[in-house]
Parts: sequence; C-alpha cells; structure tokens
Amino acid sequence: MRSEHSSPRADAAAPPTPESATADRAARRAVTVFPVLVLAAGAAGLAVPGTFSGWAPNVPYLLGVIMFCMGLTMTPQDFSGVLKRPWAVALGLVAHYVIMPGLGWLIAHALGLSPQLAAGVILVGCAPSGTASNVVTYLARGDVALSVSVATVSTVLAPVVTPPLTLLLAGEYLPVDAESMVTDILKTVLLPVVGGLAVRLLAGRHIKRVLGALPWLSAATIAVIVAVVVAASADAIKSAAALVLLAVVLHNGLGLALGYAAGRAARLGEPAGRAMAFEVGMQNSGLAASLASAHFSPLAALPAAVFSVWHNISGALVAAWMSHRSRRKRAERGSRTR
Repeated sequence: MRSEHSSPRADAAAPPTPESATADRAARRAVTVFPVLVLAAGAAGLAVPGTFSGWAPNVPYLLGVIMFCMGLTMTPQDFSGVLKRPWAVALGLVAHYVIMPGLGWLIAHALGLSPQLAAGVILVGCAPSGTASNVVTYLARGDVALSVSVATVSTVLAPVVTPPLTLLLAGEYLPVDAESMVTDILKTVLLPVVGGLAVRLLAGRHIKRVLGALPWLSAATIAVIVAVVVAASADAIKSAAALVLLAVVLHNGLGLALGYAAGRAARLGEPAGRAMAFEVGMQNSGLAASLASAHFSPLAALPAAVFSVWHNISGALVAAWMSHRSRRKRAERGSRTR
C-alpha cells in the first residue's frame, strides 16, 4: 500500500503543518482500518470456508490487482531516489533479503514447524517489502523517500531474488520449482507493476483523481486473499494457529528490531533507521500467500495470511511509539532553546 499523501519526504522530522496533520489522520485511519478489515476477512474464511473454497485459482489475479495499484502510485521520482542515495538503498535491500529470510529459517528450526508451515514462514521472509511500509514509515516520522526507494527496488528484484532464496532455505522441507516461481512472480508482480506505472505516465492527470481510492482497493483485495487462504486450511488452523501466530510475531518483531539496528549501525540517521525497520520487518504477504498456495499447499500459505494481519497491527503500534518519541524530543529541544 503506497501512499501519495506521504509527500513530506524531505524532512520527516519537520514541525507539523495543517496539510501534514490531514495526511496524518488519513494515514492513521488507513493503518487502523486495514488490519480490522483483513482480520474480519480471515474470520469469515474460518466461519464459512465453503463460501471461498472455489476462489483459490483466482488468488494470483487478485495479487495482480494489488500490484497494478502499486504501479499506479509510482512516479519516476521513486526511481531517481535510488540514484541519489545508492548506498542507503543498497543497504536496505541487503538487510531486507538477508535478515527476513534468515529469520524465517531460524524460527522454523527453533519452533520445529512442520514442513508445510516451515516453508510458508521462510517464503514470507523471502518476499519483497510490504506494500504498507511507506505509510507506516510516514506515521513514524521516518525517511519516506528511502522507504519508497527500497520498497520499489525490492519489488522489481523479487523475480530474481525470491525464488533462489526460497529454494536455498525451504528446499530442505519441500520441493521448490524455482523456475516456475520466477515465471509466476513476473506475471503477478512485475508485469502488473510495470503496467500500472505505464498507465500513470500516460494518464497521470486522470489517475491522480482516484489515487485516494487505490489503497482501499488494495486492502479489500488483500482481505479477499486472506479469506481464501484461511478457508482453504480452515480444518488445520485450530491446531496450528497458536504456533503460526508465535512464528509470525517473532519473525516480524525481530525483523523490525534488526532493520532499525542495521540503519543505526550504518549511521544513516534516526529517520532512515525507522524506514529500515519497516522495510525489513514488513513483507509482501499477499505475494507469499499466492506463491505458497500455488507451489506448496493452502496450509503453507497460512503464515502469510496471519502475517498480513499482524504486521499492520505491529507496524501501526511501533510507528505510534516512534512518532511519540520524536514529538517528545522535539519538545525537549524547544524548551532548551527558550
């Protein structure tokens, strides 16, 4: 979920203005409503699985809708940001594709997960950055420009990074057809993103009129994917739900912490450290759910479905805490200068 109202990119710590206050309210509303919507969809899939049982073949197309919406929100500025700070973006990409896959493998081993669940957790870790990370970074008073750049490049690189990482780390649990996975990511991620970007470039004036609706369309589509995934493994959820939730909480929480630590250790500054936290700890769980359903099983997609709910909740909470800390430090500096 990209955010056009995250335009105050240059100085995330700048004093609030009426425009930024309005953007704040819109972003807070989004990260509050989206988890509730996804949670409700999961509950519906669990309560009436038969309603969604025949929808599984449509999951890749639903993911394509999400990625097309992402492409519509992109501008050339997102790519030029990579050229302006290649070191910071490269660090974000390395941290993302090293920390989260590694954590997924470690957690799967530590918790003794079944092969299906282990492969699902690892696949979540090998996915690109989450589509809500930019909004959450904005709420946290983080470096939104860096967040957008890392999310954009990690998505573009997903076809050549996610399949081999999944083969390397999840191959011990289940057979992984990396070549087929590359094709699926190209069709469901890269082509829709490029298509959305092309439409934005050709019809930007018209697209701007509907930008505000795109995050909600993406959220609704993610909710449908979650409902389908949960419905497909409803019988197994009761016995595995607690273990999957523990794995997801550990995966996401450690990812947020280590992402922030990587940014601070590289001396990128506090706002960049916050951006790194969310770019590492928040995953494109819709892609992970789609790939797990297509290449493994509905049960393997369960960690991605739970991650879809949890990372939005944890991201909003961590962003609120970071924003509060930023305001408090600003107030302390103001009182010292009087």
